[in-house]
Amino acid sequence: MTSLRTLGQSGLRVFPLCLGGNVFGWTADEDRSFAVLDAYAAAGGNFVDTADAYSHWVPGNEGGESETVIGKWLAARDNRSDVVVATKVGALPGYKGLSAPTIKAAAEESLRRLNTDYIDLYYTHFDDKTVPVEEIITALDQLVKEGKVREIAASNISAERLRASVEFSEREGLARYVALQPHYNLVSRDTYEGELQDAAARAGLAAVPYFALAAGFLTGKYRPGTAVDSARAGSAAGHLESERGQRVLAALDTVARERDAEIATVALAWLASRPTVAAPIASARTVEQLPALLALADLRLTDDELSTLTEASA
Repeated sequence: MTSLRTLGQSGLRVFPLCLGGNVFGWTADEDRSFAVLDAYAAAGGNFVDTADAYSHWVPGNEGGESETVIGKWLAARDNRSDVVVATKVGALPGYKGLSAPTIKAAAEESLRRLNTDYIDLYYTHFDDKTVPVEEIITALDQLVKEGKVREIAASNISAERLRASVEFSEREGLARYVALQPHYNLVSRDTYEGELQDAAARAGLAAVPYFALAAGFLTGKYRPGTAVDSARAGSAAGHLESERGQRVLAALDTVARERDAEIATVALAWLASRPTVAAPIASARTVEQLPALLALADLRLTDDELSTLTEASA
């Protein structure tokens, strides 16, 4: 049985791979989404990430599709207390930004779609610098006091605003962020490593990186001259054109071959080993894509292997 990890300074205990729900109601229909969720749970997975904005960008969608699918699955499986559900506020058209009224109204809509009376982990999706951190934290604290949210977290935020938020929470005795969701992977290290990572570490926050596989690039399926049928093929294939991307692929090939592991598993294992990281997020639109992700729980890279990957991605 894979051991669960404590998420920062919270009481939440999570599987070391967080299942991304961005594909549910987008590239995975309801039946396929249920199959992926069932397989993840059967393997011991208990940490599912979504957002109210998923997937409003798809023609015919309004947003909330992913939350709705997850809510139906939780109801059908009667397993709400077994799953740590994370969702986000601030990016859905009609509920954009982080004013107190927006946070309150959006949370009610997320609760309705998720078919639950509480959200385990509630993220601000993108920071809203037009709103003081005092207003944002106070609104989130109110949701915690009402029992509608267990823990709060932030995504896409600067180190300065993160520090200010944590300091305000501590000074006023209000709910404080326990986790941070940064854009972070082997080919995208610059936005997190440095000041933001330092701020997270000092505050005892757990990092739950998104784009952990660089939109699929770090699965190894993108190679020169190869066409991949994926909604995110454009952004993933872009890494092929960089020297860093090519170095990383070569290093992943070497380590994966030596460990008899999937390239995606190795990439996730590197990320899981980084300071502050608790559980990388990766999504699967089919059950067949899951084993390589789940294998992260059992793969520990050696110091030499980690160094090889870290140097290749520098």
